[in-house]
Amino acid sequence: MLTACRNLSWTFLSLTNRRLSTRRTLISQTALCSSTSTFSSIPPSLRLLTHSRSFLSSPQISVPLHLSVQSSSSRSLSYSGHCSEKMELKEVLQVLEQLAPLSLAESWDNVGLLVEPSKPRPTKTILLTNDLTDAVMDEAETMNCDLIISYHPPLFRPIKCLVQKDWKQRLAIRAVEAGIAIFSPHTSWDCVKGGVNDWLVGGLGSGQVSVLNQVLGSTSHSHKLEFMVRSAEELSAVMEELKVCDGGMTLQLSVSRPDSSGIHVSVTCSNSALTPSVQTLLRHTAPSHSLSILKLEKPPLLGHGQGRLSVLDQPVPMETAIKKIKSHLGLSHVRLALGLGKTLESSVCTVAVCAGSGASVLNGVKADLYITGEMSHHEVLDAVAKGITVILSDHSNSERGFLAVFRERLAVRLPDTVAVVVSKADRDPLEVV
Repeated sequence: MLTACRNLSWTFLSLTNRRLSTRRTLISQTALCSSTSTFSSIPPSLRLLTHSRSFLSSPQISVPLHLSVQSSSSRSLSYSGHCSEKMELKEVLQVLEQLAPLSLAESWDNVGLLVEPSKPRPTKTILLTNDLTDAVMDEAETMNCDLIISYHPPLFRPIKCLVQKDWKQRLAIRAVEAGIAIFSPHTSWDCVKGGVNDWLVGGLGSGQVSVLNQVLGSTSHSHKLEFMVRSAEELSAVMEELKVCDGGMTLQLSVSRPDSSGIHVSVTCSNSALTPSVQTLLRHTAPSHSLSILKLEKPPLLGHGQGRLSVLDQPVPMETAIKKIKSHLGLSHVRLALGLGKTLESSVCTVAVCAGSGASVLNGVKADLYITGEMSHHEVLDAVAKGITVILSDHSNSERGFLAVFRERLAVRLPDTVAVVVSKADRDPLEVV
């Protein structure tokens, strides 16, 4: 066991020196070797490393990683110590889900695995791109890529055939023939805390950041039933019947102390169990006379959602804000519409951003400055009339810079045998001439 502990310590130190050289987390060998049987859970010092590069903080969607000396299936931290270990596509997808759960994506979006090869093969090369174009596919085939992560989904609307005349279908056919998988995260990257929009608003400096359109979490309980029973015996009988209605799986019971009127009971249930549960309660005299039904709202996932508003720690002149965002996006030019009564010397205290086409998210938000990829002519005029200055970078220019950030976050979670590359062929279709 002592040998196993030393090997684990060496593996961890190797990971730290080679892939997280900027961090100086101290790991005690005593803490690593304190267990006499198995390392079934990571101590706080190791847990810090497994989550430090993730841009998720909500415990509701964060996926804890576990380390076990005796388990060959434990891969979370063992990759750096086993450079020859192969990684399957499904394992890469699990890592992507940890970084940005697909459940955060907008309901209208088409995210996830869009093309899956018929013959599984180890993932050795991953290509990151904002858009999948013919030039990017050429690049992927040249490097013998195994997986393309395309921020925008190349397949969005339902298709009835796969033909060469449609350029998106043609790319899907090429991917299938080359055995290349295609994955698209799109709005899950936009909404996740620390994702595209947090990166975009960070271009103007630190500030108090809030989400414009909050994402709501999921819950198995949709309704609360409140009623009264006359005795503990009646409560027991009612609950046995309610368990049958919901399969005994998702009911949650809360009972208050009895008073002169009886025992107050509160039960939460799923939407599918609502009707049979109500029917059950109506068959009992006391519950039927006291029953009330409340609909439960989904809880917000703090920090996750579309768009960001930042109250800057240090307000800057508009001219400085323009320079900052151009530098952040790596652009020599942006389009500017000064708000009514504003000049280049006007102070920017609040900035609202939305990557891509952000008018619907930014509409009605009070800020000194809007930053997004594109807005229509009339949407810009509406903002300007309200005294809000607008900076437009063109659609994909407001998103593309995040690929380099994500590459680092993904690479540190994969074995050394997997190369993560940002496309050189990917570019915005528009340019200033």
